[in-house]
Amino acid sequence: MKLPNVQNAEIPGEKITDYLLSSSSRAGKAKAKFFLSFGFVREKWEEVVKSLIHHAEENELSGIKRTIFGTKYIIDGFMKSPDGSLLNVRAVWFIDDDGDSPRFVTAHPLKKEKK
Repeated sequence: MKLPNVQNAEIPGEKITDYLLSSSSRAGKAKAKFFLSFGFVREKWEEVVKSLIHHAEENELSGIKRTIFGTKYIIDGFMKSPDGSLLNVRAVWFIDDDGDSPRFVTAHPLKKEKK
């Protein structure tokens, strides 16, 4: 099963620039170090968005968890980086009970190895 309504996926630019690719974000700096080391850059944050959406389109769901607010979807799989590496990444998405658009929550490496 794939992420429902992936065509409506929402990833605000600030989620990428101020979190996922921010070396100064306390919560995101380890993730930033990882993604930046494979050619992603804050100035071209749209590349991260495209890669994350492609990751959701190409990989099957590895987990689904219902909450009182909606449903969390977990996707494990390979994601292409600007330097050509295939990164083994877990991405988390959320769909509110009163909506149908998946919102990007976070992404992080699953293993240090690359393909």
